[in-house]
Amino acid sequence: MSSNRNAALNLFLSRPKMNLERENRKISDYFAENVFTDAKLRAYLSHEAYKAYHQRLEDGQKISRELADQIAAALKSWAMENGTTHYTHWFQPLTGSTAEKHDSFFTLSSSGQAMERFDGDALVQQEPDASSFPSGGLRATFEARGYTAWDPMSPAFIMDIAGSKTLCIPTVFISFTGEALDHKAPLLRSIEALDRAATGVARYFDRFVNKVTATLGWEQEYFLIDKAMYYARPDLMAGGRTIFGRGPAKGQQLEDHYFGAIPERVYAFMVDLETECHKLGIPVRTRHNEVAPSQFECAPMFETCNIAVDHNQLLMDLMDRVARRHHLIVLLHEKPFAGINGSGKHNNWSMSTDTGTNLLSPGKTPRNNLLFLTFFINTIKAVHDHADLLRACIASEGNDYRLGANEAPPAIISVFIGDYLSKVLDAIEKRAEGALNEEEEQDLKIDIHKMIPDVMLDNTDRNRTSPFAFTGNKFEFRAVGSSANCADAMMTLNMIVANQLSGFKEKVDKHIQDGEKKDTAILRELAVCIESSRNILFEGDNYSEAWEREAERRGLPNIQTTPDALDVYGTDKARKLFAAAGVMNEKELEARHEIYLEKYIKKVQIEVSLARELCLNQILPACLRYQTELMANLAASRDSGLSTETVGELITIVAENIDAVRKGLSELDDALGQAHEQPTTRERAQSYCKDVKPLLQNIRYHVDKLELFVEDRNWPLPKYREILFNR
Repeated sequence: MSSNRNAALNLFLSRPKMNLERENRKISDYFAENVFTDAKLRAYLSHEAYKAYHQRLEDGQKISRELADQIAAALKSWAMENGTTHYTHWFQPLTGSTAEKHDSFFTLSSSGQAMERFDGDALVQQEPDASSFPSGGLRATFEARGYTAWDPMSPAFIMDIAGSKTLCIPTVFISFTGEALDHKAPLLRSIEALDRAATGVARYFDRFVNKVTATLGWEQEYFLIDKAMYYARPDLMAGGRTIFGRGPAKGQQLEDHYFGAIPERVYAFMVDLETECHKLGIPVRTRHNEVAPSQFECAPMFETCNIAVDHNQLLMDLMDRVARRHHLIVLLHEKPFAGINGSGKHNNWSMSTDTGTNLLSPGKTPRNNLLFLTFFINTIKAVHDHADLLRACIASEGNDYRLGANEAPPAIISVFIGDYLSKVLDAIEKRAEGALNEEEEQDLKIDIHKMIPDVMLDNTDRNRTSPFAFTGNKFEFRAVGSSANCADAMMTLNMIVANQLSGFKEKVDKHIQDGEKKDTAILRELAVCIESSRNILFEGDNYSEAWEREAERRGLPNIQTTPDALDVYGTDKARKLFAAAGVMNEKELEARHEIYLEKYIKKVQIEVSLARELCLNQILPACLRYQTELMANLAASRDSGLSTETVGELITIVAENIDAVRKGLSELDDALGQAHEQPTTRERAQSYCKDVKPLLQNIRYHVDKLELFVEDRNWPLPKYREILFNR
């Protein structure tokens, strides 16, 4: 066996058992102990300052410098009492991960006296180097100025890493000229847009509603493998997925891993991770084995959209840190292993009012159910009208490997609502076609109420193949990739629903102005929405070829690749929509289009470099050594008068696949040159997608065939069976 692979296996086998100290307290005793919660803010601020702070948040007003100074002093006192020495503005640039620049509370006074200082200016704004982050042309290299600005809606927290504690302040990241350079700023704008639009519609039913909040509950899937296996696979280290690798004899076909007993080592990691999460206020509740070997999932309770996104980004960072303590590595790539399930991040989305109503939860009265149906149907209409944008917001090089692979929803965006609600929509559409008098309107509302059970749980089966499914009191956007920032998907969903609700309200108000009763006008417009969005509803198997044909007949987009999906950002329709909602201006949208295309190109380039390096430095030399051994065996067999048929066939197979790999690498070089010469970023991305990636797949076919025929002791890379089952 090759020295690297053998060393990795020996290191795995020699791992000592981890004996970590466990928290013996109830979770409720230490939950959010490292978070500057509202209760702590109240304790450290004066009553007047605390009241003023909340009043400004409720009114959407800026926080004054005087109040910011008081909050900064409270934060510093709390942080230093907990042993914190540094602070940082914690933000989410368009790299896909988080970023932070640490500064010490320590400073020197004018007289040279050592002291700790943290004021309102330091809390509200910092200035990291904007030119070193992706900007899509918004900032030139010589234009370095950018700003992080405090998000007072997301609480500060303390990160304890290697015994050093840092106060982290969630912020947005904007350029010198005010454009968003991160995921959070557009998300916050979309939350505001949804609040405005949804509040106006909710007041048809409850005049006391003053605010509607988007809520999110994400489900994070991931793989967990031994650190030694990871470091023996350069493709996993640099690309996050196995460029080469033949599937194991036993994968997931026995269906024995899903919800199975959690391995002890993994269990220790999960408990450790949950403890860290709870201290940081991340309300994780669920843990279990997923479908594929070495694949797992965790999920929290619902939170407001902004905080849920922050918590998911924080979780992904925590997962990596905690796993390494256990000599494990977390893989968040959407498809790290060919032939078995990839990983997603299901985004469960809903809307709640400040009066305590979940707008996507069926109620107990006809009126409450009309409220539910209004938001339910408008969401479906929004998805129908902007399916291309939803496809774009989940597009990535990694997710292209996963979508439609019989483990994840296909690239066709459709909505599953179940039999019961389908019948309700039918009733509304048919009964509201003509003019409704008062008696007919009341009868229809009562009929609808009878058709909607109080409890939705057991009345409609779940469709795990649907990319956008209603699951009782929320919509589950299942197509989001496991490594993605939830902000893009949630920003898009918030925005398109806000746009739809605004248009819906305008039409209902016009009917009311024309003398129609409010509920009649609402039912009439709901019927119009149902009729115009029926094509997006699908209850069957989204994986089937029949559905692809049916979706094409319905005119639904089936966008297979990331470069094609991202094209929607360049359309007039998208520009007008983002601008009207106040979520992104034209320059910001163009910048994201450019950044995401560049990221796609760079990901493929990394995989090409990895493929070339692995083939030339490890795989081909190992195969040629084995071929030499076979040639020696052939000569010895001839000299001994033994049959040479078997060894001759082996030599032919090995030689043919070695030549195919060599030829494939040459073709790959030519394709790379052609892709590089394309005049625009979009054309380069298209060339990498359509010309380069198929050649990579062809090389993989021959390498994986060599893995089967080359003697095991000669193969240089840890195999799938060793990576996935040594845990």
